Amino acid sequence: MLKIGVLGAGHLGKIHLKCIKQTDKYELAGFYDADTDNASKVEKDLSVKSFDTIDELIDQVDVVDIVTPTLSHFDCASKALKKFRHVFIEKPVVTTPEEARLLIDLAEEAGVKVQVGHVERFNPAFIAASPYIENPMFIETHRLAQFNPRGTDVPVILDLMIHDLDIVLSIVKANIRKVSASGVAVVSDTPDIANARIEFDNGCVANLTASRISMKNMRKSRFFQRDAYIAVDFLDKKTEIIRMRGVDPATADPMAMILDLGPGKLPKQILFDQPEVKPLNAIQTELESFADAINNNTPPPVTINDGYAALDLAYRIISKMNSAANLI
Repeated sequence: MLKIGVLGAGHLGKIHLKCIKQTDKYELAGFYDADTDNASKVEKDLSVKSFDTIDELIDQVDVVDIVTPTLSHFDCASKALKKFRHVFIEKPVVTTPEEARLLIDLAEEAGVKVQVGHVERFNPAFIAASPYIENPMFIETHRLAQFNPRGTDVPVILDLMIHDLDIVLSIVKANIRKVSASGVAVVSDTPDIANARIEFDNGCVANLTASRISMKNMRKSRFFQRDAYIAVDFLDKKTEIIRMRGVDPATADPMAMILDLGPGKLPKQILFDQPEVKPLNAIQTELESFADAINNNTPPPVTINDGYAALDLAYRIISKMNSAANLI
């Protein structure tokens, strides 16, 4: 059993600790948190050992789970990798693409596994939809959140949209041809609402909207492809598939929904499907998938290169957003 330690015991860190306690894939050695008052409280509430220093924790484990603020990700991961520890690191992987490239080099030199916590890959609604998504040519995403001061120190691109950037990049296997973006800072010093349009060499276009000043929460994506439309509700864990297939009207079910495409064209039947969405704990599942990758010596489901790609695209969008703002 892999021995794991958690760096950071804030809101998300406590969730990680609880998930690790509930799985048999790891032995939880303990955690480190820079806030000594919080560390004492978490140690008491969760009955988990609190380490006095980061180095002390790293020395006692095989796997380091980094759930600290993003600004400290690079330092924490560097320390762990230099001691040849496997690293699970929350999104965004680090603060800048340059740091991500340095971390990739460190991971390769250490010969260990690194997984990035893009948890929406493990959302049960997305898992249910994935078998139906084949070469989409238009993708539309909306990730809207009610205002929360936590996280407003970074642009909404890094706070929210990066989830959807990772999903899009995991699906569209083509180079990016063009990026356009705009955003507005409404209540904080960085954009609170933003839109990005990403055009790929294969003709696919992704239109992404993210807001942290919405009146209601929404996390929806729609994928349009030849003869199919797939809708994924990441928040309510629902998936809807609408497909079309050629049909002979003479032999079709009289109750079927038939679309007449005009003279000389074969009519198509519209099929509706709601695949089963199996309940699961996405955070626990991603942590367990990392243990499997280590034990089976296979690539993690979300590699450090995936984390870099999403972060690099996020910075391209932020650059375009800043350029658009300077033109106003």
